[in-house]
Amino acid sequence: MAAPIDELIKIRNGKLEKLRSLGINPYPSKYSQSATPIAKAVKSPGQKEAVEGRITAWREHGSLVFADLKDASGKIQLWFQKEKLGDKKFELLKLFDIGDFLGTQGTVTKTKAGEITIDVTDFELLTKSLRPLPSEWFGIKDEETRYRQRYLDLLLNDDLKQLLAKKAVFWNSMRAFLTDRGFLEVETPVLETTAGGADANPFVTHHNALDIDLYLRISMGELWQKRLMVAGFEKTFEIGRQFRNEGISREHLQDYTQMEFYWAYANFEDSMKLVEEMYKAVIEKTFGKMEFEINNHKVDFAEDWPRIDYAQTVQKEAGVDVTKMDNGREIDQIWKGIREKITGPVFLTGHPVAVSPLAKRLESRPELVERYQVIIAGSEMGNGYSELNDPIDQKERFTKQQRMRDKGDTEAQMLDNDFVTALEYGMPPVTGFGVSERLFSFLANLPIRETVMFPLLRPTNEKK
Repeated sequence: MAAPIDELIKIRNGKLEKLRSLGINPYPSKYSQSATPIAKAVKSPGQKEAVEGRITAWREHGSLVFADLKDASGKIQLWFQKEKLGDKKFELLKLFDIGDFLGTQGTVTKTKAGEITIDVTDFELLTKSLRPLPSEWFGIKDEETRYRQRYLDLLLNDDLKQLLAKKAVFWNSMRAFLTDRGFLEVETPVLETTAGGADANPFVTHHNALDIDLYLRISMGELWQKRLMVAGFEKTFEIGRQFRNEGISREHLQDYTQMEFYWAYANFEDSMKLVEEMYKAVIEKTFGKMEFEINNHKVDFAEDWPRIDYAQTVQKEAGVDVTKMDNGREIDQIWKGIREKITGPVFLTGHPVAVSPLAKRLESRPELVERYQVIIAGSEMGNGYSELNDPIDQKERFTKQQRMRDKGDTEAQMLDNDFVTALEYGMPPVTGFGVSERLFSFLANLPIRETVMFPLLRPTNEKK
């Protein structure tokens, strides 16, 4: 039977004190040698190499000890021989455990079993671990423990590590796509006096120096980027964190990464073409394929993306004429019940004004707006429109939203008079688009919390 965790920790603390008594620093600032990444060292048989990493396995056989050492690039076997190291150095190995970090040097060789191994001639302790790691084979099974001790989950789960590395590729390829087409990456305020650019319930914080309450942004600087269009910028985008004080689900988090771009002298038709091209490029670069199984939908991104009409689809599926309704929340709830059946990718167009407070009206049908959403596997995976630049119309829509907010609708948009003033100076025709990291989680076919490095959890006072 395995020893209780407290007993194992006590044993390791005893080893720590023994190391200190021998004059060995268990936490040096770095390895004294210039180390080679393990992935490179394994390709250098016959060469003397220095490597560093964490011990992930330990096997003692009398005067021989074998261990596995792992760094970010790979894993290699270590071979410690008492005959080569001498009694004093070999005895130090008794003070080491799985989880410790070592720097070692020796000749790269191959065992009779064909395993690439370093025949160690010297070693240095780089970090003494005081808690035993969970088994690499069994990992952490409890979901909350996995999230709460995510560093262990990542340490033991190479697939998860690779997934999160793909997430970096996802955002970097999107960034490269936009910058290659002349978009300028910008940074806009995270703290706002008026939360704007989306229908969402914001988080509230307090600014001590100014003694005012502020909101954490609920969009990727939509109203700020449109101010930049007023200022003469023509292509901007931002990738960053935004915050919405709403429920947790398979698809939703309270703080998450989003990208939004704004493009002057273009409309939603131009934007749709760019977005389809961008999605295809990013998906291919990140995943190396175009066909996916997502939430029981088989989605192929390679073909041309068709369009479906908002009002016509709701009329067909629910028997409701949304163009005659003025309650945006009610319209949105009807639509959300319908979209689950849509595999996509498709562009949803023809949205009513009631669900689009910031979009330009269609000239031919002013009850509708120049807006589109990307629908994939039954959910919305991107939202864009021709931006409203009529200051009078914008103020009227803001005022209506503010009345809804005053009556208790916490997700209704706030009246932003400063933004209306900016529009009064004149903003050129502009199209904008936003997509969040939910798209990545869908492509990975995982709940969004599984694709986040450190999901938010309630604090615990439990002693670990």
